[in-house]
Amino acid sequence: MDLVALEEIKRVKHRYLRCVDLKLWDDVADTFAPEATASYGTPTYGEPIALTGRAAITAFLREKLGGNIITTHFAVQPEIEIDGDTASGTWPFEDTVIATEHQVVIKGAAVYEDRYRRCEDGRWRITHTGYTRTYEFVLPLKDLPNLRFTANRWADHENAF
Repeated sequence: MDLVALEEIKRVKHRYLRCVDLKLWDDVADTFAPEATASYGTPTYGEPIALTGRAAITAFLREKLGGNIITTHFAVQPEIEIDGDTASGTWPFEDTVIATEHQVVIKGAAVYEDRYRRCEDGRWRITHTGYTRTYEFVLPLKDLPNLRFTANRWADHENAF
């Protein structure tokens, strides 16, 4: 197995997750090949979401996870198969979404099914990412009367929640 490619693929997935959480949208876009596809299966949005193209995926993430949405994504234990300049990977993950505008916390888990390609510049990028939830629950913030944020990267002092 190509251990360098394996590590590069892990790094591109981790960069994708980190940049989504930090809302670094240009960096998120760079983790995808131009022709990438995505399918996000979460009950929160109703029907599964299918997207085609780096720009469409990034626009969706920016719209749905921008603003007052706080996220944390944690993916571990990847199973990655490499075949030359293409690869596939399975990633169990958990995420937490705090949607202050909607006054809810969403917690869930799923398994990502991804595909990758080594691009012309030599960097590995995601050609497909998608998941279907294994579980998801929503908890209204009002049901957490003792919740107090002691840190929030995006809150200013006037609008802290």
